[in-house]
Amino acid sequence: MAVDTGYEGKFDFPPSPDGPERTYLFASVPRAGSTYFSHVLWRTGCLGAPLEYLNFEPAGPYGFAANSPQMQLQLWRSVLSRRCSPNGVFGLKVFPIQLEQLNHDNPALLEEVLSVMLPRGGERRIVYLRRRDRVAQAVSYARASISGVWRKDQETDSAQSIDYSQQALEAAERGIAFQQEVWTRMFNDLAIAPLELWHEDVLADPSAAAQQVADYVGVAFNAGPAVDVPEIRKQSEGDASAWAERYARSRQSSSS
Repeated sequence: MAVDTGYEGKFDFPPSPDGPERTYLFASVPRAGSTYFSHVLWRTGCLGAPLEYLNFEPAGPYGFAANSPQMQLQLWRSVLSRRCSPNGVFGLKVFPIQLEQLNHDNPALLEEVLSVMLPRGGERRIVYLRRRDRVAQAVSYARASISGVWRKDQETDSAQSIDYSQQALEAAERGIAFQQEVWTRMFNDLAIAPLELWHEDVLADPSAAAQQVADYVGVAFNAGPAVDVPEIRKQSEGDASAWAERYARSRQSSSS
């Protein structure tokens, strides 16, 4: 059975021929809950649909355009119209590695993206989502990297057991730290203080987190019916808790 990813045309807003009036970059790193929060923001109907429109990885939403810079450019210009909420807001979720890949494969598109999302002389808005529980984040990242299962719909066995790997966990934690450092350098270079939010707070009160973003972007927070967006289902835990306990012990041992 086909599973909706959120990138299908049936989820588009009515076309906006003039493009966005306000934009914000939704910056995050892997396994920080960004997919869940992007759908929370999208569901409000007033904060665009901040998905990964620059994800051209072969297994990604726009993998069919992986080897076509021209098609990537066309897709970008298309989403600027059809993923702009009726109040003129457009959001873009992105990870540092996607910007790096674009700089290598399609620098012309990167330049156009940055001119829209972070305009010189214009308002620059960045929402930065992080996760306090670094152990849980590293465990999630490592297990997904090993299994290749990044979403609920990819699961074939809810009780899947994965052999513990200290090496994979340490690599995952280094990768998270590196990508966070990339964002920090970028924020400093641009002289931007982003709106910083935490995954745990979003889970505790998603509506309050969305309100913070609306206030930051400068739009009225809609109180009307929620927009119909695909459900984000939580992945099965499997033996992740055992991994977390073991990894937490190893970190304590190494620091003592």
